Amino acid sequence: MKELTPVKGDITEQAVDAVVNAANSSLLGGGGVDGAIHRQGGPDILAACRDLRASRYGQGLPTGEAVATTAGRLAARWVIHTVGPVWSASEDRSDLLASCHRASLRVADELGARTVAFPAISTGVYRWPMDDAARIAVETVRNTPTAVEEVRFVLFDDRAYEAFVRQLD
Repeated sequence: MKELTPVKGDITEQAVDAVVNAANSSLLGGGGVDGAIHRQGGPDILAACRDLRASRYGQGLPTGEAVATTAGRLAARWVIHTVGPVWSASEDRSDLLASCHRASLRVADELGARTVAFPAISTGVYRWPMDDAARIAVETVRNTPTAVEEVRFVLFDDRAYEAFVRQLD
């Protein structure tokens, strides 16, 4: 049985096997969690992402999929990059957000990772409502078979932390 834990803090400081990056499809860095992971992890992450773009992901990483790279200077061993969907009032994209979590856990299993830290995927510039994102993340991680033993939801502010705590109670 995996342990699910909410943590208020900075995902780049988590000493886990793998940190999940809420990446954009280019894999070449951006704002929010993505920018922080690239800044703190250093140039090795960007170099690995460029290699992925030059080989398997020439058009970018599709929404809902996940791929791993080195974690560079982070305390983690790997970064699992996943591209969350942009929230839409007119189209239900919940399956894509759930897919980010399932695909990230699948990649973690392939790596042999036992501890994984997730951010609140799609809740920043992609505007996913926090309570709904927390519900989808927690339900999906709880219901996805995996060898991962601990999942931390690492939330940057009180609002996000409280939304995940409500789902985990």
